[in-house]
Amino acid sequence: QVQLVESGGGLVQPGGSLRLSCAVSGFPHAYYIVGWFRQAPGKGREGVSSICPATGGTTYRDSVKGRFTISTDSAKNTVDLQIDNLKPEDTGIYYCASRSGIVLSLVEGGYDTWGQGTQVTVSS
Repeated sequence: QVQLVESGGGLVQPGGSLRLSCAVSGFPHAYYIVGWFRQAPGKGREGVSSICPATGGTTYRDSVKGRFTISTDSAKNTVDLQIDNLKPEDTGIYYCASRSGIVLSLVEGGYDTWGQGTQVTVSS
């Protein structure tokens, strides 16, 4: 059974940084995608980045390019999201999700396992 557990959220001032982690366990094979999504207050959930650990391929939402970096830590079996130069509009609940295969996607549909989410609040 695939399980995802996020950590690393918190309250940060504008311009600060955070590193979110998604601990991944239970995949029966090596070919899967992990995506990071966020949901701002009163808005729908949107994909911000995804990665295929097997190939190293990544994709980003245009609005976060240059500030968000997704990576894998094979020793810890995590998929991390480094967020720099945080802005108030980055505030929201951040979720990681997984799907089988190697096709990167920022679309919510198709991801079949989700973590519980971690809160990120950017405020002075």
